Amino acid sequence: MANKITMDDLLNGTSAVDVTVGDVIDGKILSVKKNEVLVDLGVRGVGMVPRREIGFGKKYAVGDEVAASIVDSELDNGYVLLSLRKAAKDRGWDEIQKVVESGKSIEVTPYDANRGGLLIEYEGVRGFMPVSQLSAEHYPRVTDKDEILKRLRDLIGKPMSAQVIDVDQKANKLIFSEKEAIKDGLVDRLTSLKVGDVVKGIVTGIVDFGAFVNVDGIEGLIHISEISWERIATVAERLKVGDVVEAKIISIDKDRLSLSIKQTTSDPWLSEAAKFHVGDEVEGTITRITPFGAFVQISPAVEALVHISELGDGNNPEKLFQLNEKKKFAVIEIDADNRKISLGLTK
Repeated sequence: MANKITMDDLLNGTSAVDVTVGDVIDGKILSVKKNEVLVDLGVRGVGMVPRREIGFGKKYAVGDEVAASIVDSELDNGYVLLSLRKAAKDRGWDEIQKVVESGKSIEVTPYDANRGGLLIEYEGVRGFMPVSQLSAEHYPRVTDKDEILKRLRDLIGKPMSAQVIDVDQKANKLIFSEKEAIKDGLVDRLTSLKVGDVVKGIVTGIVDFGAFVNVDGIEGLIHISEISWERIATVAERLKVGDVVEAKIISIDKDRLSLSIKQTTSDPWLSEAAKFHVGDEVEGTITRITPFGAFVQISPAVEALVHISELGDGNNPEKLFQLNEKKKFAVIEIDADNRKISLGLTK
């Protein structure tokens, strides 16, 4: 255990010669510079704290009383080399234990990031917040590793709520969670929502199968099939990160919402399909050719199918049709419930 040398000890001239590396000593800030802080140590002289030993996010002013650990009892310039960060760390573990016992959330500020998460210093003790413990608002919904790191670095210097979820002083282990800190508020917000509600959110990530949306801190997912009534090839055709969207809640699963943009509007397929009747002759454009038939656009929102069974024996759709070719067909079946219209060749 390091000795604690007080200002009174130094002013009285006691223990001055016994000050050694590792002792904790009281002092008063003399000056605050960009790369160092000078501390008045009374009869022991002046201590110098280099920038790296100040502690992330700590701000001091001239006249502040501080406790510092002695790193070197005498430098070439006569200063005593001090560490405010180490002294704070020695006390910090006790403060962290109090936080754990209280179960309360605290405010932390990341000082750096890597691909695995955020580096955080609290009460002089350095800890870590894994990506998996970030809230929906901050979770980087991307797959590219460089983009993940970029998103995490955007959080450096920004205060956030957190709870300590794992602490081991002997192993120098301190793990934070933002998800746990906001959990109670998240439950309250979730219980206030129901299927059918229309909500606003911000797109936080684009993936092949859909878009992730932050709805007041709750994570939502819009599947690609729920973005538009029209068929789209990629999510990026319609959405990008940062877009503000209005969507309907179509299901609630634990702490995640399933959302639909298209269900906030009426289905244009129904109104357009109502214009067609069995037996009508229609003209359409071949949009897709498959081994089982060809898809034909017969109106802006309606795509119909000419099944191979309607082409006659031995006819191959790939030989019979060409993409973007316009042809005339006969409507042979309309299934509004399943949004399907079947076509046949005209006689």
